[in-house]
Amino acid sequence: MLKIPSATFVTSRADLKSLPGPVLPEIAFAGRSNVGKSSLINSLLNRHKLALVSKRPGKTQLLNYFLVDNRYYFVDLPGYGFARVPEAMRRKWGKLVEGYLRESKQLRCVILILDIRHGATDDDLELLHWLQAYKRPFILVLTKIDKLSAAEEREEMPRLLEELHRYKPISILAYSSIEHRGREELWNEIFEILKD
Repeated sequence: MLKIPSATFVTSRADLKSLPGPVLPEIAFAGRSNVGKSSLINSLLNRHKLALVSKRPGKTQLLNYFLVDNRYYFVDLPGYGFARVPEAMRRKWGKLVEGYLRESKQLRCVILILDIRHGATDDDLELLHWLQAYKRPFILVLTKIDKLSAAEEREEMPRLLEELHRYKPISILAYSSIEHRGREELWNEIFEILKD
């Protein structure tokens, strides 16, 4: 049976100059605004309000660090996409995320979260390009699986898998933060990555 690790919020950072200590491996979470990034982190850690969930897209504007099991960090990256924020702020977020992906020496893997109902958007494809350019391993997690009927899931999954496999993720997993479906599978992938 899966034992959920303990976790605490450590800090938020607006730049890469003063990252938290101690130096530990990092697993980053990336995705569009409103894709369910914070909900997924809370579901993974079996906590309701560890990562702040907002109905207003674009709430995460900083690099948010969570210490997990005192052995590694989950890093919640700023969301991107349709958030109703000034263009200058969106560019700043983009620079922060790209800088992190380019420069982080502790980053082991990125968990890129996509809404299963929409697949990869242009913004997601840009992030996939960055991941490939900086040779960052990543897992694709298709959230909000609970929003689909069984028939829609049978129809959508093969199409999405075919579309997304060409980007060479470590794996592609379906996930429901409400039902915690896919939680054990995602933890198994994270544990495997942290073994290296």
